[in-house]
Amino acid sequence: MAKELKSLTKRAENYSQWYNDLVVKADLAEQSAVRGCMVIKPYGYAIWEKMQRQLDDMFKETGHVNAYFPLLIPKSFLSKEADHVEGFAKECAVVTHYRLKNDPNGKGVVVDPEAKLEEELIIRPTSETIIWNTYKNWIQSYRDLPILCNQWANVFRWEMRTRMFLRTAEFLWQEGHTAHATKEEALEEATKMLNIYADFAERYMAVPVIKGVKSANERFAGALETFTIEAMMQDGKALQSGTSHFLGQNFAKAFDVKFINKNNELEYVWATSWGVSTRLMGALIMTHSDDNGLVLPPHLAPIQVVIIPIYKNDEQLNTINEKITPILNKFKSMGISVKYDNADNKRPGFKFADYELKGVPVRLAIGARDIENGTIEIMRRDTLEKETISLDGIEERVANLLEEIQQNIFDKALKHRSSKTIMVDTYDEFKEKIEEGGFILAHWDGTTETEEKIKEETKATIRCIPLEGDKTPGKCMVTGKPSAQRVIFARNY
Repeated sequence: MAKELKSLTKRAENYSQWYNDLVVKADLAEQSAVRGCMVIKPYGYAIWEKMQRQLDDMFKETGHVNAYFPLLIPKSFLSKEADHVEGFAKECAVVTHYRLKNDPNGKGVVVDPEAKLEEELIIRPTSETIIWNTYKNWIQSYRDLPILCNQWANVFRWEMRTRMFLRTAEFLWQEGHTAHATKEEALEEATKMLNIYADFAERYMAVPVIKGVKSANERFAGALETFTIEAMMQDGKALQSGTSHFLGQNFAKAFDVKFINKNNELEYVWATSWGVSTRLMGALIMTHSDDNGLVLPPHLAPIQVVIIPIYKNDEQLNTINEKITPILNKFKSMGISVKYDNADNKRPGFKFADYELKGVPVRLAIGARDIENGTIEIMRRDTLEKETISLDGIEERVANLLEEIQQNIFDKALKHRSSKTIMVDTYDEFKEKIEEGGFILAHWDGTTETEEKIKEETKATIRCIPLEGDKTPGKCMVTGKPSAQRVIFARNY
């Protein structure tokens, strides 16, 4: 790689620093002037946009519609659902005043004490409360149900320890909030959205995930059940990559949202909420990337193919331009995002290294000799393999290669997860193996006390109770008490 890019820390030396370096050097994001908040740069935002567009299509295919609800939530709303307020109270940012004025001592501006709000407002950490207060006005009868709303928004949680994309005070996400006439419909919705998230993660992000249920201790605040998809990063740590919550009637009762059912009886509405965030960017980076930079799945890469001309003079460049133009047009007609970088501002070697750092899946290079021979050099980012091939049929060859790369990086991630997933039966073995990282399948007696003991002594948490796989009962590795099935433990981000 070019000298300018050699400062990327190696994963084996310091995985955490490698991640931070890569986020900045690949032009994904940078720290902002606001503590704990980041600036998502155009290239990083382009990846998020592709995620957003695909997810939005998947939501709409299942009948969901987009809406938007206020950023500011009356403080009294949060106190209406006890578990909810307890879960978010420590992370809430509070707006107390609405005006500034010049400091009479000439030290800039100060809060105007006369502009104190009658009721303080919370910058949304999540929107269940403001949305269910709204749904009360929308729902009177079973004919008004279901309501299948989603919103794309930002939220704010006052995180003390932050890392770009993985955990920031402000982040972008989507949050679905649905209302149903029956418990069965709401549960079906919660599991449907879990499956959509898993499908997106695996088919588009090329990230293998395990679908499961959170323990009571790890549930979303105010939920009766939290479904999750869990992914494993290259360092063996888990990353919660999407959650779907069955809220029961908790928020309907808190905000008195009732409807007249088909039997002409008044009852409370059943609810779900579900969301994924820009944390998915962190999953994408840490699952696939290497010491040379990003490795992006073609289905989400802003630039799927880059073409770089190699020339000595304008005459050669013009000849290459003429040859490449119909190829560019064919790529675009096939729905392949392509960039032809013929700008005379950087050497080809720097361009090669830069696009490698940014994870462009396929690189094509063509020079004057290639024009004479009817050839072109092709390199795939996932394996860094290069070869010289015929220009004839290059478009179909690249289209097939993009799908091959997509599958290959998924298979590689799946193989990695499999190699770092083990079963243990004793607590001593667990404490030894957790130091090596990865997912550990072990029996647990189902109590919060045992779960907290394991967390305190090993820093490992129950990532989920898997929905699929071995359901054989056994004995808890800690207490020896009966266990319904093995659960997944890991250290996590």
